[in-house]
Amino acid sequence: MKKILSLLLVLTLLAALMAGCGTKTVTTTPTPAPEVSEAPEETPAEPEEDVTIRLGGLKGPTTIGMVKLLADAEAGETVNNYEYTLAGSADELTPKLIQGELDIIAGPVNLASILWNNTDGAVQFAAINTLGVVYIVEKGGEQITSMADLSGMTIYATGKGSVPEYALRYLLAQSGLDPENDVTIEWKSEPTEVVALMQAQEHVVAMLPQPFVTVAQSQVEGLRVAINMTEAWNELDNGSMLVTAGLIVRTAFAEEHPEALEAFLQEYAASTAYVNENVADAAVLVEQVGIVKAAVAGKAIPFCNITYIDGESMKEIMQNYLVILHELNPQAVGGELPDDTFYYGA
Repeated sequence: MKKILSLLLVLTLLAALMAGCGTKTVTTTPTPAPEVSEAPEETPAEPEEDVTIRLGGLKGPTTIGMVKLLADAEAGETVNNYEYTLAGSADELTPKLIQGELDIIAGPVNLASILWNNTDGAVQFAAINTLGVVYIVEKGGEQITSMADLSGMTIYATGKGSVPEYALRYLLAQSGLDPENDVTIEWKSEPTEVVALMQAQEHVVAMLPQPFVTVAQSQVEGLRVAINMTEAWNELDNGSMLVTAGLIVRTAFAEEHPEALEAFLQEYAASTAYVNENVADAAVLVEQVGIVKAAVAGKAIPFCNITYIDGESMKEIMQNYLVILHELNPQAVGGELPDDTFYYGA
């Protein structure tokens, strides 16, 4: 219990990528063994009977890839039974995962590493589900075209203590800037705070995640995307990718129900493909789940870098990325880099 309490104190520093309020739990019970409309090429494994997988996700890109799966489950068209909890921040989901009330959550990648380090390997990382989703936006001019142009600027941002902060600091440093002295970063708890500041000032620079970039553009006149941070990262050609989130599974669940987990991963992969290939229809499902309105989701999905990467490819990408986070701040990954047991299915 002391270890759990200590861990929760660390996790309070991990602001969720998306702001939201409230928690929504829905139980779905599918009919036996129907066909999955957007299934991957291989036939999904048949899980043992009466296994219900309890999922958790955040109000944002980390859950958008799951919406088709959730809709199919509610319609009785999935192999597994599912319950899901939608939360506004990672610290709402983490205690439930640690205590066995949830089986799988979609959350920040550094959270997965922190949990692995602080629970003696009680969780594993199963798949990358979101690449870069953060952008530098500017109102009131076109002064910013590269990270180097941020010198001397005040940057309003959300995501302190999690992936967005480390991505920002790394890219600033790689552009020859000292994040402590060459820029001023003002951290806000929610994107809505940043939007309010942008509305009140003539010239503002901010770092925001999707879909809140899209929301802000509809509310702040003259707001433009100045830097796609994923593209800026890729231009470094350092052998890594900017990774935001993925699927974190309890190790005990993976060991006890391997067939059910494999079926879930196949259904999740199909859901992700559907979202990327059917943006308008997926946007309606995003609103039904309670993430953002369909009109916003439809514009934001193409910029959310929703994906599904598992196995050896996932392991290689994650290892390279976690090394960079560890070099920035060892506590960003829980103190130590995880070993091979961290990577499920690799």
